[in-house]
Amino acid sequence: MKAQTPKDDKRVVIFKQLRKLLKKYEPPFTAKSDFDSRYELWSIKDVTFAGRKRKEVFFAGLIIQSTYVGFYYMPVYTDPAIKKMFKKELLSTLKGKSCFHITRMDALLLEQVRSALELGYKMYKTNGWV
Repeated sequence: MKAQTPKDDKRVVIFKQLRKLLKKYEPPFTAKSDFDSRYELWSIKDVTFAGRKRKEVFFAGLIIQSTYVGFYYMPVYTDPAIKKMFKKELLSTLKGKSCFHITRMDALLLEQVRSALELGYKMYKTNGWV
């Protein structure tokens, strides 16, 4: 059996697919981390969030973990009701409050992540966070 090189690793492929979706939101969001295994989008803006003044608000991020790609999606943390909009394929990857463990990718799941990002962006825009 041939050993996998990092570029052949399915986690790297998944990471690249998801980063491509997130990059569409840059700007108005700012990439505070943009590496081969970690990517984060932030709104750099003075806002009041959860009763506290902040200079920035996290939107979404990715990190390659040992067995999955972590998709961290803050809109689901700020408004848990947003989960009702997700389809079962995306919901089945949610572990905890706002982290999705993506171990496989297909067109259906990719579309659901794209829809979640659009929904979250609209929520942030409505709240004045971006």
